[in-house]
Amino acid sequence: MSTSTEPKTENSTVTTERITGSEAVVRCLLAEGVDLIFGYPGGAIMPVYDELYKYREEIHHVLVRHEQGATHAAQGYARASGRVGACIATSGPGATNLITGIADAMIDSTPIVCITGQVPKHLLGSDAFQETDVMGISIPVTKWSFQITSPEEIPSVFAKAFFVAKSGRPGPVLIDITKNAQFGELDFSYEKCDRVKSYVPRPVVDLERVQEAADLINNAKKPYVLFGQGVILSEAERELKAFVEKTGIPAAWTIMGLSAMDTDHPLNVGMLGMHGNYGPNVMINECDVMIAIGMRFDDRVTGNLEKFAKQAKVIHVEIDRAEIDKNVKTEVAVLGDAKEVLNLLTPMVNANQHEQWRQAFRDCDAKEYEKVIRNECEPTTGMMTMGEVIKNLNKHTNGEAIIVTDVGQHQMVACRYSDFKQSKSNITSGGLGTMGFGVPAAIGAKLGAPQRQVVAVVGDGGIQMTIEEFGVILQTDVHVKILLLNNEFLGMVRQWQQLFFDKRYSATEMINPDFQLIAQAYKITANKIDQRDELDAAVKQMLEHEGPYFLEVMVGKENNVFPMVPAGAAVADIRLE
Repeated sequence: MSTSTEPKTENSTVTTERITGSEAVVRCLLAEGVDLIFGYPGGAIMPVYDELYKYREEIHHVLVRHEQGATHAAQGYARASGRVGACIATSGPGATNLITGIADAMIDSTPIVCITGQVPKHLLGSDAFQETDVMGISIPVTKWSFQITSPEEIPSVFAKAFFVAKSGRPGPVLIDITKNAQFGELDFSYEKCDRVKSYVPRPVVDLERVQEAADLINNAKKPYVLFGQGVILSEAERELKAFVEKTGIPAAWTIMGLSAMDTDHPLNVGMLGMHGNYGPNVMINECDVMIAIGMRFDDRVTGNLEKFAKQAKVIHVEIDRAEIDKNVKTEVAVLGDAKEVLNLLTPMVNANQHEQWRQAFRDCDAKEYEKVIRNECEPTTGMMTMGEVIKNLNKHTNGEAIIVTDVGQHQMVACRYSDFKQSKSNITSGGLGTMGFGVPAAIGAKLGAPQRQVVAVVGDGGIQMTIEEFGVILQTDVHVKILLLNNEFLGMVRQWQQLFFDKRYSATEMINPDFQLIAQAYKITANKIDQRDELDAAVKQMLEHEGPYFLEVMVGKENNVFPMVPAGAAVADIRLE
């Protein structure tokens, strides 16, 4: 290996070295601060794995049991740590197995960089062994994709990949590297990327639009804040709190915005959407000004768009121009980073209380408590409910834990009833709704925030899609807690079948294995309960256990999640029963 000295710049190495492409990949990762990568080796990526072995003290590789698990783990890591997650796989089926997690990261704006091996350049398009057109497959579900076919491309492509993944509205990037590029040599130096031609990740905020927004807010009688994950991604939690406390505006959240604001804050009125809280859904059609911050008006939030807040003047604070007026037409669109916009907006708005308007939400809360929450969270007879399990979990975590959910009824219940006192605490598959997300994402979250308690709340359907990732817990000794709420059904589908298909439970009843034996086979301490008087001690034991723990709680088979907005209905038509 030869070296030559070059002038040192702020973002570059001191020397140029003649190294292989595979070593350059690892050096790029180190330059971007990557010290943990999730992956699964194979023939087309083996040269990079050989270099990872040499650098195993600098980069810890977590061997997943399925490539989809690598993407979900990288997502969990990114969401819990605020850093870019990284994963790696081979060509062909290794690459295609990443796609579900990449699509999930795309719709939920999660920054991950995925590396895949590829057949040598001269074999591209020849249907070689384990060749797939991963570029064609991944382009629709990535923020950016690039195929490297020569080693000289590696440094600049990796620098751009990490910049694109984490800047602006974050998202997944895929780098496909042919085998010849891994074996070939280059004169390596690395310079971080801080701009890309024609790409404007952080728009310049138009102060006139901010003033127009302030004027609307100052004249509003019934203003309403709806915040999403953009608040978390821009680290604008303090700014959001300062804004709502000054204005006295009730604030509701999307499922991805949960934990950006303390759940017990008096101005936090709960979740809007299909299984959200009664007040936020009903009052959305009563407000006169809606301030949407860092959210995209997903259909699960809006319900029938023809009946969504038609009376309201909408202010949309959003970093991605493509989301402006896409689903909901705005009166004032403020394009920009949520943190920057709120810092500009808050001094312009008047202090207020809106006490009468806030009381309307509290009245709705009382009605929801009587009709739904009391029965769900405080039952005294019958099978245990998911709600009472989550409430008991709150008692022992004090709102300080990271809750990672899979997808289904347990997800909605956990989001509705979990207490949070810290941001980056709710990790779930929001836009894609990927069953199997929970366990690998919880592993990634724990590795991304090792000092925090991480609890995976899962269902008996989703857990069996990625249960093989128990092997990661065995091999890596990740101290994650897994709470299985078992109703022996694909619960969310069954609920729809009950309510809208005359109880024709087609292919939704589950004949399950002995989950305790499976957990124990992976050396995970396990327990199972089905009696209410066992719950408190069992949850306490799970959380206090030093090491990974699996707790299975049997809950009612045909319990439903309410409130609920039926498909095609307006959110204000939310059903309490």
